[in-house]
Amino acid sequence: NHEKIGENTTYLGSMPYTDRLDYFCSLTNNWAYALTVEKLAGLQAPERAEYIRVIAVELNRIASHLVAFGTFGLDMGSFTAVLYAFRERERILDMFEEACGARLTYSYITPGGLTADLPRGWTDTCLAFLVQFEPVIQEYHTLLTSNTIFIKRTAGIGVLSPEMAIDYGCTGPVLRGSGIRWDLRKSQPDCAYNEFDFDIPVGVNGDTYDRYLVRVEELRQANRIIKQCVDWLKQNPGPVMIDDLKVVPPR
Repeated sequence: NHEKIGENTTYLGSMPYTDRLDYFCSLTNNWAYALTVEKLAGLQAPERAEYIRVIAVELNRIASHLVAFGTFGLDMGSFTAVLYAFRERERILDMFEEACGARLTYSYITPGGLTADLPRGWTDTCLAFLVQFEPVIQEYHTLLTSNTIFIKRTAGIGVLSPEMAIDYGCTGPVLRGSGIRWDLRKSQPDCAYNEFDFDIPVGVNGDTYDRYLVRVEELRQANRIIKQCVDWLKQNPGPVMIDDLKVVPPR
């Protein structure tokens, strides 16, 4: 239905619909659509906008993985996990609300850059979260990773071989959990991803436990990326939107 709706909207008018493709990764969908329109129109977003985009989508990755971690722990018998996970997720949603006024569907990343620059003091708030979040990841490991019941319910369960993962078209942590070191941020980097130092977590056995471990480690790697972005932003002011959007086709 998004394609049908697109027949009656402009390229810019279609942006709010991308939020609703996946409520847990709204900013990532904004970003993918914005990149597509920019490629079509021959646009290049300002460098500062590129770095803020990375912060936005990596925070969105953390928020999404926290839902996966928390609800998975709940399903496996650990109610505490979901309380811990949603505690940190709420702080991320607070930051999104400060940046663009929304907590779920953002339309913050747009063709040509961003709808607005970050508010004053936002980077300090973000850095404080990152510093606090690093040791919290270890708390997650304490809750589930070494929990005997959790291990028995996930280790050796749902094994997905590398060949099967590729044949089935798996992506993201599911693919990497099967030992395939494939991440578009490394293989086909957009924005400023080729400027950052981070690792690609992969699994060994391709089971449910490995997919869990990949997601938790991706929390740590996203934290690393955002820290590097924040350091860059503090030294590099500038515009976050191109001057003229008339080059974007009307239909």
